Amino acid sequence: MSMMTEDRTSTQNGTSGDLEQRVSELEKAQAVQAATQAGAEATQAAAMSGAQATQAAAHAGTWATMAAGSISLVVGIFLGVTIARS
Repeated sequence: MSMMTEDRTSTQNGTSGDLEQRVSELEKAQAVQAATQAGAEATQAAAMSGAQATQAAAHAGTWATMAAGSISLVVGIFLGVTIARS
């Protein structure tokens, strides 16, 4: 029982250097956590930007394909009419 009392007393009182060290370690841990969170948010933003760019490119590709198909259809109709007349 006396050891528990001594341990508890030493933990509660502690030395000034020990307390400063613990505060310093907590500050470092908090800085690491903040940097990790910032990195995660940046990664998520980059992933979302990439997904949006991919979707925009696919959309543009779809419209370009449809436009090319429409132009080919019109040209084919005129060629067909021209060949049929000759």
